[in-house]
Amino acid sequence: MDANNKKLLRYRKYLIPKNNLWLKRAALLFGFILLDYLATLIFINAPIEEGNILVRNFMETYGIFWGLTIFDILINIPIYFIICFNSHFVSLPSNLSKIADPIIDVFLAWFVAGYHYSGATSWFWATPSLTSQLVGFSLYLSIALVAWQVSSIQQFFQMHTKKWTAPQQKP
Repeated sequence: MDANNKKLLRYRKYLIPKNNLWLKRAALLFGFILLDYLATLIFINAPIEEGNILVRNFMETYGIFWGLTIFDILINIPIYFIICFNSHFVSLPSNLSKIADPIIDVFLAWFVAGYHYSGATSWFWATPSLTSQLVGFSLYLSIALVAWQVSSIQQFFQMHTKKWTAPQQKP
């Protein structure tokens, strides 16, 4: 049994995204998922109020809290694993990365906007679904763009401060 535990411990690092763009994507994505989860828990009074039939069935079977929790975990585990594995195993060349990264963020933004943001805001903002999806899409991309720019600026300053700082001599 110890050999199996050692194997599992060796692979546990793959369960958390590397500290790179994928970690920022995971944090941003799950921030929107948490918004949807909390808004639903706060505003729902009965499972019949839930618009998603599958979530409603989970709520009717397991109760509002446990049904929503189980559903959100089951529906988002594959996305989390994809993010984790991509962060560890996929390293695109910089030329291809400049093209692929924005495309990935557009798809994630539409997923977040269409499923989580639209669902979360439907509890307290009476607007057409397309409008709330566009707002969620824009909000996600805006935050992602700011995160990209901040990391680029940090890398720039880290690179240049190393050049400008002279090594200190010990007395």
